[in-house]
Amino acid sequence: MRRTTLLLAAAAFMCALPASAKLTWVKEAQKLGFKNVENCKSCHAGEKNDAKNLTDMGKFLMDCKAKNKADKVDLNWLKDYKK
Repeated sequence: MRRTTLLLAAAAFMCALPASAKLTWVKEAQKLGFKNVENCKSCHAGEKNDAKNLTDMGKFLMDCKAKNKADKVDLNWLKDYKK
């Protein structure tokens, strides 16, 4: 019983990590003044938050990442995003 509880707690913790990581992006974008970024769906389309299902904003950020040969997305690029 105790082992099952521990396994369930560990699984719940692991499932919560990606959600909190995505929330960090939203908070960072809003802190930078991009109030139109309200949730993960600002950049990701569909149920899966992967790089294949992106909105126009998400595609814009990925294009900027490639253009700048950056290792990660810089949310400051959103200042150049025109909807």
